[in-house]
Amino acid sequence: MNKLAALRRKLRARLGPDAVRTAPGDLDAVAGDKWFAARRPDIAVFPASTEEASAVLALSHAAGVPVTARGAGYGYVGGCVAQTGGIVLSTMRMNRILEIDSRDFVARVQPGALTGDIQARARRKGLLYPPDPASLKDCSIGGNIATNAGGPRCLKYGVTRNYVLGLEVVLADGVVVRLGGRTHKNKTGFDLIGMFVGSEGLLGVVTEATLRLLPHPPARAALSAGFPTMRMAAAAVQAVFRNGYLPAAVEVADRFTLDAGRRAMPDANIPPGHAHVLIELDGQPASVRGETKDLARVLSEARATRVDVALDEASCDRLWQLRRGFSDALRATGLTKLNEDVVVPRARLVDLVEFARRLEKESGFPVACFGHAGDGNIHVNVMAADYGNPQVRADVERVLDRLFAKVLEWGGAITGEHGIGLAKLRWWNDALSSENRALHATIKRALDPRGLLNPGKFV
Repeated sequence: MNKLAALRRKLRARLGPDAVRTAPGDLDAVAGDKWFAARRPDIAVFPASTEEASAVLALSHAAGVPVTARGAGYGYVGGCVAQTGGIVLSTMRMNRILEIDSRDFVARVQPGALTGDIQARARRKGLLYPPDPASLKDCSIGGNIATNAGGPRCLKYGVTRNYVLGLEVVLADGVVVRLGGRTHKNKTGFDLIGMFVGSEGLLGVVTEATLRLLPHPPARAALSAGFPTMRMAAAAVQAVFRNGYLPAAVEVADRFTLDAGRRAMPDANIPPGHAHVLIELDGQPASVRGETKDLARVLSEARATRVDVALDEASCDRLWQLRRGFSDALRATGLTKLNEDVVVPRARLVDLVEFARRLEKESGFPVACFGHAGDGNIHVNVMAADYGNPQVRADVERVLDRLFAKVLEWGGAITGEHGIGLAKLRWWNDALSSENRALHATIKRALDPRGLLNPGKFV
């Protein structure tokens, strides 16, 4: 009996036959995410508890079989692809929201809980879990922790790492460790929680998280403004900050994105112009109303073509439907959308969009830019026809070579939300110094000396 067959038998004895699957259809279902790579694993396991997850890792470690953890599969970089085969450990049966505590302002959740469900449960108790990735209705909190996911509200509230107070993690050999807890401040030892958040499953498997919650703001407003050019839109964003305002979110979109939106969403109320700014405010009713009025004036003085204002939940959601529909609108063009979540210093926003225009002109590939203007995290989407053609893929990679080189030259980062995964492996050595990469490797060897957790990735 080979080691995979022996391991499969032991896993079934420990977890039950329904939790250990090897049928081709079951394996294909966990072979990839929303990126283009897929690799069928040898075994798919679906533990229902920390104890079962620990058993999976202990048995696989003893057998020398790699394990790749997987959440809901809504990542954009192939991070949960089992590149070298072995086991995919899916956390989707571990999907309980264990606790929402309005006294301690914490949530305790299992990794398979959907982010949108956590937000909704917290909201019913008057609480807010701020991180809001675009796929929040579909993505799991475990995946958010693995990639340190963000979203539009990062500007005011920060990213996933800022809301993780405690973790339960199973290490490569099956040992279970608990880090942090329910307190909102804790300086006991190293920041091990920060080390695991964003580690993309290379250091351990999260089986429970304690999340920091905030009081839910009682009022919300949004402003949607069109501008003749992206440069004018960026100037308007800078004017917002110069006037001392810190909105919950500031989003921008360029001409290609808006044109796609107008075609795909003809009923959407898109202001005229070739650039778009969407601003959200939250807080107390009186302050939100006052700031909304002031910001409408700031945008008008910045030469907005039109400013639409929403002062209630329903009308705010209608304005956000446009923003949340951009990705589908770009896909509706029939082109393959290569979504690159680069980050540049805020002052480089216009430089990034203008560089994207040069790449478009020189390469022949349309390039659509939209995203989080407030923190410089702009999604640069290279749009390619016939992406399955190897020559087209090679041409796209050359465009991305230039994009990432320029972003790094400006002091930016090649990923702000999605992670490295497989999609950005080509640029890993460029993104960090050799000393920094060596430090990553040292930490990886210390926690996973056999290299069995999510192998084939950046460390």
